[in-house]
Amino acid sequence: MAIDKWDEAGKFWEDDHGLLDEGQIAKLERADESEPLRSPIPTRMISNGEYMPVPQTDDQKRVEARIVELAETASRKLGIGRRQFLASTGGTAAALIAMNEVFGRFFDVDPIEMFEPAAYAQAGAPRDLFVFDDQLHLVRGTNTASGHSLRAAAQGPTAGERYAPSADRGVDEGGEAWRVWNPDLVGLPMSPSNFQLVQFIKDVYLDSQVTIGLLSNVTAFSATPVGQRGDPNVENRPPRNYREAEAAETITAAQTAAARDFVNEISGSRRMMCHGMLYTGRGNLEWIQQQIDENRPDSWKGYNISNAAKVDEDPNSLMRRWRHDDEDVAYPTFELIQNVYNRIRDEYPGFNNICVHKGLAPGPPDPVLGHPADLPKAAQDWPGLKFVTYHACIQQTTWHADSLQTIRSRTLRDGVPDIKWTTEYAQLVAPYSNCIAEIGTTWASSIVTFPTVAAHIMGQLMRYLGEDRIVFGSDCVWYGSPQWQIDALWRFQIPEQLREEFGYPELTDTAKRKILGLNSAQLYGIEPVEGAEKDRIYRPVPADYEDRISDELKTIMEFPGYTADNMSKLKDKYAELGPVPGHTRYGWIRTKV
Repeated sequence: MAIDKWDEAGKFWEDDHGLLDEGQIAKLERADESEPLRSPIPTRMISNGEYMPVPQTDDQKRVEARIVELAETASRKLGIGRRQFLASTGGTAAALIAMNEVFGRFFDVDPIEMFEPAAYAQAGAPRDLFVFDDQLHLVRGTNTASGHSLRAAAQGPTAGERYAPSADRGVDEGGEAWRVWNPDLVGLPMSPSNFQLVQFIKDVYLDSQVTIGLLSNVTAFSATPVGQRGDPNVENRPPRNYREAEAAETITAAQTAAARDFVNEISGSRRMMCHGMLYTGRGNLEWIQQQIDENRPDSWKGYNISNAAKVDEDPNSLMRRWRHDDEDVAYPTFELIQNVYNRIRDEYPGFNNICVHKGLAPGPPDPVLGHPADLPKAAQDWPGLKFVTYHACIQQTTWHADSLQTIRSRTLRDGVPDIKWTTEYAQLVAPYSNCIAEIGTTWASSIVTFPTVAAHIMGQLMRYLGEDRIVFGSDCVWYGSPQWQIDALWRFQIPEQLREEFGYPELTDTAKRKILGLNSAQLYGIEPVEGAEKDRIYRPVPADYEDRISDELKTIMEFPGYTADNMSKLKDKYAELGPVPGHTRYGWIRTKV
């Protein structure tokens, strides 16, 4: 059955299992319906449908039980219900305390923060923090499939078996087979409305400290139109050209630019930037130029693993995968971008940022699958371009279970645990100042499931690239509002024992400010503003922003039948309403072995 619209009664979305088959789905449940404890921080793995989640580990069960104990004790003392407590800053403090007790001290948190919001605020991310989120996503109205697997990953054990760790590797560091990453997602339906513009604005600009967001997109892997995925009568093959690719994209280049322009127009300030679609090869040069002329993207986003390279101009040839150092395929595209950048760099300082998804894919160490071997030559040959590697090249196979095993077995590369492919990436690109690591999903997936792995990842990036070459991305709104990731990073510390043993630098407040925003501000030529001035320069979304969505924009974005509800309040007005987070996560959690 072709899925071309949202149908609440029929719940078409429930038939969308991403990459999971029926046997895998039989072992899962929807996180929004079945997660027992909606903790502020996930306590089990949630799959977005791209991989099979592992069951909740023993340590994760201990974390969850401890959160319940702390919540019951604290709520009684405060004279409120447990659910109300968990929705407060005290609930988040309790979750961090429980994780420290089980995993070791990774987070700066004091028990008083469970009872005093002022104490929590003082220890948490400061109000004047400048946050630049390098990786944000939404979908168009006809797209009810793409990205659900990512959301499911964040929602815990309702996802699917394909990427589950084998029995000999065990589960996550907390003993859970699949920890919920973001408790706010639990209970929310996998409705397209939760990934579209109105909800996007709420999640990013009202419910988080994001100052500037970069709206990203995904080049098409096949030519199958969005509304026809899963139809056995539709041919599944690589696209021949960008027009075929557009039909299969999560959100098109034009829609990405339209969303950026709308947010900036209604706020009266530069609150959003957008990616252009990096389709490489001589056969795609016309499409790159067309995007430049029509959309003026702020930078570029590509996927080595995507069938996005049109090698020649034969109209019948199929696009294929590509690598950065291919002089016949990638270099003509780089040359065009470099030449245009030389002309418009004052207006678009980040136009030369080549942002490419690498990793998050099993397979041999091949650059077309995301291995970093192709980066050194490209970085050396194109010193005027910035190569921003998304996900820091982590090779996701079992969501860090294999990395934890590597750490415990002391399998080393140049004296540090060999975390595939991130360690190799950091060491390969260390000499090239135009190579920058982005940590979207890598941070989100590791911090609540394998904090020791998170410490090594951050330590290695700090050691080899330095605090000036790491940028924050949340990969939201697949994982709900980015705020939980911002809070976790601000409070995170690399344990002193690891720093001494492996030569990792300290993750200071200065380094965190750079990673969370200041480094990206430099990449995109933005003068960062902190303190009270920030709120004046980066204006809030106006109260009537839904009403300002014109019919033309609605047509462009294909967002039928949405409602704004309380999303259309000014951020301060929204805060005055006293919103209570539901800690709902979307996706799949594992309930059967």
